[in-house]
Amino acid sequence: MATVTLDPLAEPGNGSGGPSRKQRRRSTFGGGNLWVYLIALVVVAITVGPVLYGALGGFRSNAQLADKPAGLPDPWVWKNYAGVLNNPSFWQYALNSTMIAIITTVVTVVFGLMAAYPLARYQFRGREALFMVFVLGLLFPAAVAIIPLFIIITRNLQMANTWWGVALPQAAFALPMTVVILRPFLMALPKELEEAALIDGASRIGIFWRVLMPLSAPGMITVGVLAFVTSWNAYLLPLLLLQDKMRTLPLGVADFSTEHSADTAGVLAFTTLAMIPALVLFLAFQRRLVSGLQGAVKG
Repeated sequence: MATVTLDPLAEPGNGSGGPSRKQRRRSTFGGGNLWVYLIALVVVAITVGPVLYGALGGFRSNAQLADKPAGLPDPWVWKNYAGVLNNPSFWQYALNSTMIAIITTVVTVVFGLMAAYPLARYQFRGREALFMVFVLGLLFPAAVAIIPLFIIITRNLQMANTWWGVALPQAAFALPMTVVILRPFLMALPKELEEAALIDGASRIGIFWRVLMPLSAPGMITVGVLAFVTSWNAYLLPLLLLQDKMRTLPLGVADFSTEHSADTAGVLAFTTLAMIPALVLFLAFQRRLVSGLQGAVKG
């Protein structure tokens, strides 16, 4: 009877049936390259590092920041955040930012969906050329037309220093991205749904609101989050159109940092609280945001 001798120093996977060290290493990292994970880790550190530094810096005193700029709070100081939360100007800025962002988001999603609907579901002459107009709109940021916008909003429309005066231009510049993302969702929906709804007696408007709009929810959430975060972080347009109590949080951060330039810890606390709503919203809808963008690419 033949006997088999196993060498204890032999590497598994060379005739023994077990995975080799290289295979185990690859399975540990999901089959990817180790350098990819290292680069991703560096990118995450560069991205998240300033946010954590600002958040923790708000829990330190100015003396601690001067002594050890990269240290941890020791002891933890709560008065910086308490001082910002007790500041009535902060809440006024937050209200203005919230209302402008909500108006921008609603207008962008509703009108963007209404614009994408005929471009996706109807066949007419010049449809692709009209869609290219929206695509070309991605090349022009709001800063390009800031002077004409200022003249139109202040002189012609008389909407300076109002929520709508800032929200409407922001929604207009968000429409190209909205149409580009929503059109594939509407094109991917089966036409049999519309035909069945027409047989049941539904009108075109009824089909739009009751059938196509609910099925496009992932795309609507995606463009809604993007519009809200962009509006929340907007600086240039509110700077030109808003004054005094109508100013938004980004402008409030600039004003607070100027007035309290010596209070570094207070400025870090104010900045951290100002970015929390947009950050929480983005993290809460992160999966839906990714799935919505994937659906747009597949379409």
